[in-house]
Amino acid sequence: MTNELSKKTLEYLRKQDWPVTTEMVAKEFEISWNTAHLQLYKLVADGLVKGNRVGRQNQWMITDKGRKS
Repeated sequence: MTNELSKKTLEYLRKQDWPVTTEMVAKEFEISWNTAHLQLYKLVADGLVKGNRVGRQNQWMITDKGRKS
């Protein structure tokens, strides 16, 4: 979790009161859906974000570990 996009993504997720979609993250940072999706999965691998599949959407929330980082 060293790149700038990771830091910005975690900060964005900290401010949210509910899960966000991959599309919401992509729009927030003006990046492609695929780039946002890969970034979120990297954060999941680091234990900083958790994801959940709801219907056809992936929804993401920051973890306690992510809030502390």
